[in-house]
Amino acid sequence: MLHRAPEEITVFHRSALTRRRPVATAAIALGLLCTLSTSAWAAAHAPSPTAPPGSAPHRTVVPHRTSVPSAAGSATAVSWYAIQSSAKVTDSATDVSTPGYPASGWYPAGSRSTVLAALLADGKYADPFYSTNQQSIPKADFQVPWWYRSDFTVADTSERTYLDFSGVVSAADVYVNGTQVAKAADVAGAYTHHELDVTSLVRNGTNTVAFRIQPNDPNKNLTMGWIDWLQPPPDQNMGIVRDVLIRRGGPVALRDAHVVTKLDTPSLATADLTVKATVRNDSGSAVTTTVSGSVGAVSFSRQVSLAAHETKSVAFAPADVPGLHLTSPKVWWPAGMGAQPMYGLDLTASVSGTASDTAHENFGIRDVKAPLNGDGARQYSVNGRKLLIKGGGWSPDEFLRWDKTYVEDRLKYALDLGLNTIRLEGHIEPDEFFDLADRYGILTLPGWECCDKWEGNVNGSESGDKWTAADYPVAKASMAAEAARLRDHPSVISFLIGSDFAPDATIEKNYLDALTAADWPTPVIAAASNNSSPVSGSSGMKMTGPYDWIPPNYWYEKREGGATGFNSETSAGPDIPTLDTLKRMMTPAELDTLWKDPSAKQYHRSPSSTFGNLKLYDNALTGRYGAPSGLTDYVRKAQLAQYENVRAQYEAYGRNATDSSKPSTGVIYWMFNSGWTSLHWQLMDRYLDQGGAYFGAKKANEPLHIQYSYDNRSVVVVNKRHASASGLTARVTLFNTDGTQKYDKTTTDMSVGGDGARTTALTVPSSVSGLSTTYLARLVLTDSTGKEVSRNVYWLSTKPDTLDWANTDWYYTPTTSYADLKGLSSMAQAPVSASASTTTGQDGTSTTTVTVRNTGTGNVPSLLTDVHLVDSDGKPVLPVQWSDNQVSLWPGESATLTATYRTADLHGSAPGLRISGWNTAEKTIPAMR
Repeated sequence: MLHRAPEEITVFHRSALTRRRPVATAAIALGLLCTLSTSAWAAAHAPSPTAPPGSAPHRTVVPHRTSVPSAAGSATAVSWYAIQSSAKVTDSATDVSTPGYPASGWYPAGSRSTVLAALLADGKYADPFYSTNQQSIPKADFQVPWWYRSDFTVADTSERTYLDFSGVVSAADVYVNGTQVAKAADVAGAYTHHELDVTSLVRNGTNTVAFRIQPNDPNKNLTMGWIDWLQPPPDQNMGIVRDVLIRRGGPVALRDAHVVTKLDTPSLATADLTVKATVRNDSGSAVTTTVSGSVGAVSFSRQVSLAAHETKSVAFAPADVPGLHLTSPKVWWPAGMGAQPMYGLDLTASVSGTASDTAHENFGIRDVKAPLNGDGARQYSVNGRKLLIKGGGWSPDEFLRWDKTYVEDRLKYALDLGLNTIRLEGHIEPDEFFDLADRYGILTLPGWECCDKWEGNVNGSESGDKWTAADYPVAKASMAAEAARLRDHPSVISFLIGSDFAPDATIEKNYLDALTAADWPTPVIAAASNNSSPVSGSSGMKMTGPYDWIPPNYWYEKREGGATGFNSETSAGPDIPTLDTLKRMMTPAELDTLWKDPSAKQYHRSPSSTFGNLKLYDNALTGRYGAPSGLTDYVRKAQLAQYENVRAQYEAYGRNATDSSKPSTGVIYWMFNSGWTSLHWQLMDRYLDQGGAYFGAKKANEPLHIQYSYDNRSVVVVNKRHASASGLTARVTLFNTDGTQKYDKTTTDMSVGGDGARTTALTVPSSVSGLSTTYLARLVLTDSTGKEVSRNVYWLSTKPDTLDWANTDWYYTPTTSYADLKGLSSMAQAPVSASASTTTGQDGTSTTTVTVRNTGTGNVPSLLTDVHLVDSDGKPVLPVQWSDNQVSLWPGESATLTATYRTADLHGSAPGLRISGWNTAEKTIPAMR
């Protein structure tokens, strides 16, 4: 590493904080990032669900300087960069990183931006989410380093200045004002945290920081890749994807602030808090610092003597600060189980009465346990109460563009779906993601990813290079940094140190040592698969698939991916978006191929040869529902199929959660969302539109729910609320597809316990006289006042789907014969009327209320009646949260639905409602204000 006398740059290590080292030492330390810069540059690089990048004209870089205050404890994010390929930069690193360098012809980039994200925002390439446009982006442009440079201004050099960052993909040489302060060998890995003391280089006025970013290869670098989720970006996400902070402070730095909580369970009556931090003397003289702090109304203080360049740990516990023993603490709960109160920790390190550094941390008080049950499955409990983990696998934007609003919209969708957990396999999002999860009560399961360098040492012949000696400290530092960043977030309930494979003894020890040093508070899981590690032991999870199409009855078998144990990633594979979205992502020719040729390679499915086409899915769609007659027919059959399959998946796991033998303990739908325009693994599409998969999940996860069991025909009521329910009435009615009633039975005065308990209302006979091959089942649950509290409609067949369990593969179980649902195609049209009104609130949201009614005079129901909120051009208004949707109505029945959305998303248009259904003609009505 370049070292220029007499200047000296200090880098800080968790294990060697008491010594001052030159730049030749590895620059790895713990630390926390601050909030997202709100600069215009950052906003320019946020993903727009409604206007994908690629249309902006080329811009000239406008010089912009980040103004850095002198206040002790301030942390200012670099607000923009100018970037350029090293292949086009002939000037020296000294010149590039010196103030005043012109950066002519360079591209602007936001505070968190991959190279390709910046180029897309600059309009260099056509929308990569459309058709195969992404294939036209030359990969060779990203196989050389790229420069990132930015200017910042400092008005007072009496304070110390530090560069504090993580999120470099894959590695970087770092320069400040013409001097190299770190080498790429030391700044390696997407998750490692680095703090560089650059006080000696910073001057009054304009300063420059520059990063020479190395190309990324997930098989060679401990960064992040896309596995088989989507077509990987040509730049492999090289860039800087988290904030680079410029910290200011006095002689004593305050670092590693956090709170260790111990909640008394099951009483929840008391909690003990232990406040911890480190203080570091960065001056050449001995000092005495006063560390003072508060949690709510509780204050504490202590003097600490530090020799020159010495670091000490400081802790405040109930033994010396009685106020840190809380009575009646405000306990944080997952959504649906209680409230989400948060506490704040404030710390200050002062020297001679002047603040030298400050720290603030938010934290929650909760207790998480996850022992193995009698069947060896991981069983989570929060605050002493068991819960079924119901979640989905998270995908960030393909180009790692951070947009808080877009992320928040998706998390709100998770709550709307009745989910309680998001799993992050790699791609561990910025701090704001976990702040939102804390606020909304959404549990998170972060962990390392499979199928690349992260598991290269343990995954046999699969992708990912074997580790070299240089990789072990990078992996350990990555674990230490993420542990320090995530430990105070109550939403984080575990860290998965393996995914498809568990780490070996050496790697696991490094991970566990880092977690222990960080006071990691929740269970550490060896793998997301049924694997064990030497210390952590059995994972208690399974990864048995499926990942491609299987029929709904699959989920009820207590084997493979069926509803037993904890399935960390599973679904029936393809999730075809709505017709609106398909037309936004594919050409007319591609859409034609979509419904006509099941064997055709589908670019928008996966780069994997296993998941490259839709043959399994399309064969099942044709075998069960009949061959599609066109694109519209294909999409409507897909929505029907996805509704029934996703519903069955969550219902089966919900039903079996309280079984005495081999209960289900967790299920993660693979995946919750996609990072691009996709044909598989998503409960909602890239643009946040909602189809059958979405509303099937929403129906299955309603708090008090009546459901049909595909395995034994039982009709059960599952109560996901904490309180029990009584005085319930369940009615089950079977109909032929012409609406003729063939079976009707009611069970009254039913009771069901809380926290996922279930009760069986009745069992449908195995044979019903006169029932057509394809038939409908309507389940209705009413309370003691006669009010309908749950309604569920199934389309079933007297000919079941037959599974070939003996030939189960890692990704699916073959189906040897399909259920016959073709009778649905002969259903007569059912007329549906609708009336609607809209109110606009003071909070920037509008609510549209619509009443839909089956006005038919015969017996035929309107099956899966869908209501889409649209603007005056007929385009969907998104995101939107519906009280219910895709409802089935018998003649004379009606349903009143509400849609809530941002008023601004109408863009001045009047709202409308597009109504359609399986056997209902499409029409659009106004939703007058």
